[in-house]
Amino acid sequence: MRKGHERECSPEQPLFLMLTDTDTQLTARQQELLEYLRSYQRTNGVMPSTRDIQRHFGFSSQTAAMSHLRALEKKGVIQRHAHKARAVVFPEDLDRAEIIDIPVFGQIPAGMAAADMVQHADRCISVDVNTLGIPRSAKSFALKVRGESMIGALIGDGDLVILEIREPRPKDIVAALIDGESTLKRYLIKDSQPFLKAENPDFPDLLPARELLIQGVMIGLIRHVRQG
Repeated sequence: MRKGHERECSPEQPLFLMLTDTDTQLTARQQELLEYLRSYQRTNGVMPSTRDIQRHFGFSSQTAAMSHLRALEKKGVIQRHAHKARAVVFPEDLDRAEIIDIPVFGQIPAGMAAADMVQHADRCISVDVNTLGIPRSAKSFALKVRGESMIGALIGDGDLVILEIREPRPKDIVAALIDGESTLKRYLIKDSQPFLKAENPDFPDLLPARELLIQGVMIGLIRHVRQG
């Protein structure tokens, strides 16, 4: 599954698109920077920030890193994008990609309105809606999964689940606030009583003692690649 591109919700610097069909002559340092951008993007699925570039090359400031990026832009090997940040789109993807920014949370505070989500998010992730099959009109957000309670549904610790704010249907996987605690579980109804079920036999069913608030219904998954 294609990896999403993580970034801060208030971007440090504009996006740069990699262009690979040029014969422009680069200096040795510019070639090193271009190769670093390519390598970092292949490894991480996202363009490095100016701070990453500064640290890697030992530049004195992020301004120096930006100066080198602008030099590459002038030579036509990268292109500044005015609308997205820290997401890489290759030329062959430009015609088909529809990139949207989705706020990412560790957990959702109770009662948060959809309009307030970006301001309160830990960060944002830029995703191709066509690749993940996400409705462009969906009011969506993402949660980082903690724990192994949903491994039976192939959702593991560190994965990102993308959720839509809407009413759930039985058997939907949902982010829910149950008696004040946030969780990701399967939504079920038995004898007119809604409850939450884990996809791991080591975890019990959760029946609300006071309240059950569904915060979002899962519509997509971005897997965390575990090293080693």
